[in-house]
Amino acid sequence: MRRGSDDIAVVGAGMVGAAAAALLARAAPGTPIVVLDADAPPHWSPDDEPGLRVSALSAASQRVLAACGAWDEIAAARISPYASMRVWDGEVPAGGPGAIRFDAADIAEPVLGHIVENELVRLALRNALLQLDNVRLLDGARLESLVLDGERAELGVADGRRLQARLVIGADGAASPSRALAGLEVRGHDYEQRAVVCNLRCQLHHGETAWQRFLPSGPIALLPLADGRVSIVWSTTPEHAQRLLEMDEESFRAAVAEASDGCLGEVIAAGPRAAFPLRMRHAPVYTRARYALVGDAAHTVHPLAGQGVNLGFLDAAALAQVVAAALAAGRDPGDPALLRRYERWRKPENLLSMRAFDGINSLFSNANPGLGAVRRAGLTLVDRLAPLKGVFMRRAMGLEGDLPATARGVA
Repeated sequence: MRRGSDDIAVVGAGMVGAAAAALLARAAPGTPIVVLDADAPPHWSPDDEPGLRVSALSAASQRVLAACGAWDEIAAARISPYASMRVWDGEVPAGGPGAIRFDAADIAEPVLGHIVENELVRLALRNALLQLDNVRLLDGARLESLVLDGERAELGVADGRRLQARLVIGADGAASPSRALAGLEVRGHDYEQRAVVCNLRCQLHHGETAWQRFLPSGPIALLPLADGRVSIVWSTTPEHAQRLLEMDEESFRAAVAEASDGCLGEVIAAGPRAAFPLRMRHAPVYTRARYALVGDAAHTVHPLAGQGVNLGFLDAAALAQVVAAALAAGRDPGDPALLRRYERWRKPENLLSMRAFDGINSLFSNANPGLGAVRRAGLTLVDRLAPLKGVFMRRAMGLEGDLPATARGVA
């Protein structure tokens, strides 16, 4: 049995977990950090087809990734900026009343964000971690036990290794084994929707624009990819999602063109398809002595606004800022009073976003004719009120709010 001792253990090496580890390692270079990765190492190559899972990274996330030492590798690879976004109600044309247009130029920004494959982000973050002398990355390390009582947490790995740490960060996804072992609950509900994802080539170029149409069963989003294709995220009922997965390609292409109102013309080609269930989850408590949750382990949101991983990166940056300051002052990073500072910082911000996305989905994803007029009037009003629209854009981009220093570009 091998026993290792570190100041910080990060459970999970996905995008948010790896970012938390990189930020802490760079802010506190004398602090030993171990990262447990139960998943297979990321694989990404420019010769591969674009992955089915992509993220819309905000300006704040770009800054966080730069602080991790990962953004340059991401930017040099296959990413697509988007400078505009079109959102419209399913009962109206994309350019008619009841539609809203967001343009980065309206707030004097070059882009609204970047569409990036998740595996590319994971790979760049992993490479950043491998460059840090104070980080140990344990591949194939599945957490089996966790004891948080005492001066150090005790972690048991399935292969028999035993680890110790003064702080454990739970970044192991929505199902989060570490959260369950820490005795923290999660609440929420299922959306009774599944998201169908696929990469498509359309008749018209996307023009570095993200498109989203709200249908009674859920929104369909077309996100620009670097090679001119689009990645779709079509949220719909489980039954309809299954039919979409089972369709032949011609029928599927026709269904997408109809659902997206032909905003990019005909759908010429479609790649492999996949689907995943949509749930809203939130942990009422983020922390306890020697343990803190970040990212999907703390909260999952509807993908309609593409903000899930952006919220997670802000969690990672906030926790790293609080813990690094404590370490510099000689404090115990697992002190529950210290960790509650992080929770008080991020929990209200996450709840605000979650409730907003939940409300938008409830308002738009239904066939109530009475709400149709309300939706269209609301979208038209926001589109005409430039200051209000600017607030929405700056908030989504991470240019406003109670942001961590790295998300503001402050070293």
